[in-house]
Amino acid sequence: MNKISRRKLIAGGAAAVAGVSGLAVADRLARRYGLIPPDGRTCYGAGETMTYAAQRLLTRHSLAREFPRSMISKTPFANEVAPPKEDFLRHQAAGFSDWRLTVDGMVARPMSLSISDIKSMPFRSQITEVACEEGWSYIAEWIGTPLVEVLNEAGVLPQARYLVYFSIQREWWESVDMADAYHPQTFLTWGMNDGDLPVGFGGPLRLRVPRQLGYKSVKYITRITATDSLKSFGKGLGSASPEAGYAWYAGI
Repeated sequence: MNKISRRKLIAGGAAAVAGVSGLAVADRLARRYGLIPPDGRTCYGAGETMTYAAQRLLTRHSLAREFPRSMISKTPFANEVAPPKEDFLRHQAAGFSDWRLTVDGMVARPMSLSISDIKSMPFRSQITEVACEEGWSYIAEWIGTPLVEVLNEAGVLPQARYLVYFSIQREWWESVDMADAYHPQTFLTWGMNDGDLPVGFGGPLRLRVPRQLGYKSVKYITRITATDSLKSFGKGLGSASPEAGYAWYAGI
């Protein structure tokens, strides 16, 4: 076994102290600015808090990289999830004409929108990458209505801090803070690569959050709820992801 020199031991101790001190500073800053994530009290909470607080303080308005059309993936990976058969197949057989998106919670004007209603709002496209925590990724063109357009129509109340969104798959739900909710690249996506959004990629409606890992971009969206607290949703950790061992904030 190699002997550890006194200098290395001192340097290692200093680094450890700096690391602990850095976490303490990050925790104080996060508390000061109200940037404790909903899963900030779990066993990995200190790291989650430092990541979330640092990105919100330094890159709150940053944009996800957008690519030229020449870089769109030839064979994107759908990562298909089988939707519930009865409900979903009924909607699919009707061409999704009766699909509704409910917008409720802390809003002045609760809404129930059809796909046609959403498509009638201002829309744009972006060519961004879906990056999965499992290591795969692809680039595609996403066409949709910026979420901010719907939120402005509904009149989100100023005290709202989070937006919770639900799939037709009842166990699949996520949430984001208002920085991502109002971000210009966060889309209610209904098109992909010049066509309708395929079912395998979340059609007829998927929330795209390109500044975060793929699991935040939930497929088959049916409801959006504005709230000032996430404690009453699920186990209070912010989404189904931390309940399954992932981080609530998955910023890239």
